[in-house]
Amino acid sequence: MMVVTIAAVACTKPRAATTTTTTPADVIAPKSKVKLAVLAVESDKFPKVAKAATESLAKAQVTGIDETEISKVSVEVVQLSIECVEPTAACYQAVGRSLAANQLLFAQIVPGKKRALRVTITLFDVEAGSPRTAADHTFASEREAAEGLDGLVAKATQP
Repeated sequence: MMVVTIAAVACTKPRAATTTTTTPADVIAPKSKVKLAVLAVESDKFPKVAKAATESLAKAQVTGIDETEISKVSVEVVQLSIECVEPTAACYQAVGRSLAANQLLFAQIVPGKKRALRVTITLFDVEAGSPRTAADHTFASEREAAEGLDGLVAKATQP
């Protein structure tokens, strides 16, 4: 018994190679997201103001931000964890880098005379290593501060 195999080969013309060239204008680099880290506020002497400040910061609307992360710890706690405890631009920049954030939003409460207190809201640009904006106000009482925080946060976060 004999087996016969027949093979057919089709002849085709080879296709010309096509190349595509792009210019730098054609290539769009993916835009990195701008992340804002909102840090909690702590104050042993003014806990109600600290709580109100944390809430005001958490609901702040900052232009140019793609992603917001609300931290459960204060800027001071993060500073302790990275061993950079001075209230300096270099330390705030290190805080931002440790949180993988481009911007930081935080508040500081400083006791004044009698029942007065000074609240400072800072929007810090981590990449530039400097505050983008800051707003501060001295309030006569804890109640006055709690009522005025939304306005102070708005002042610090407006373009």
